[in-house]
Amino acid sequence: MIELKNAEAMASMRRAGRVVAETLAILRDAVRAGMTTAEVDAIGEREIRARDALPSFKGYRGFTGTLCTSINHEIVHGIPGAAAVREGDLLKIDCGAIVGGYHGDAAITVAIGEPTPEQLKLIETTERALWAGIAEARAGNRAGDIGAAVQTIAEGAGFSVVREYSGHGIGRALHEDPPIYNWGKPKRGIPLRPGMVIAIEPMVNAGTHETRLLADGWTVVTADGSLSAHFEHTVAITPGGPEVLTALDGAA
Repeated sequence: MIELKNAEAMASMRRAGRVVAETLAILRDAVRAGMTTAEVDAIGEREIRARDALPSFKGYRGFTGTLCTSINHEIVHGIPGAAAVREGDLLKIDCGAIVGGYHGDAAITVAIGEPTPEQLKLIETTERALWAGIAEARAGNRAGDIGAAVQTIAEGAGFSVVREYSGHGIGRALHEDPPIYNWGKPKRGIPLRPGMVIAIEPMVNAGTHETRLLADGWTVVTADGSLSAHFEHTVAITPGGPEVLTALDGAA
């Protein structure tokens, strides 16, 4: 796990986070029914590179896209391609960027057209779970405090949290130790210290928490075919509390 101990590293992390935040804001407004995930991906790559940053995901362990684009029952790691989003779909967009050798990583869930009440509840619950987890990302707490907060919100709304995949440390590498689970018990797990940077990313399913990996070796789907939502932020733990590096205002 990266621990930010100098101003130059912190500036790069903030800049990488800003690139991700601005790119996701543009994508949220740009996505329309009929667009292919490859077209969405092209917008993401254009915006990242226009900001003098590099895509974190492209080429990562052989991944071919700039973004992860996951539709409906696809939870995470969907590969951009010929699939088109339709009215009524949920599209998860996961985006990463590198500035000065440091990564930023965040994700959003976008409803294509008017969401159903079930979809809206799932989206809102997942985003609330993210912010509940972020609120626990404070020096003196432990990783389990984050997971417990996420789990309480998700399961309290009648949903389930994915257990096979998690958030993570982040810095010079996209994925670093420790894993930041979306479930757990308070006051358990690794202690949180100022300077740590972590990616918190609730993946919340409308049905079972169980998952299945598709034959492409990347795309993770719900085992029962139910809808899933995903939100993520990169968060620095500071003496004054969590700083959300991938939010446009940096607020927690």
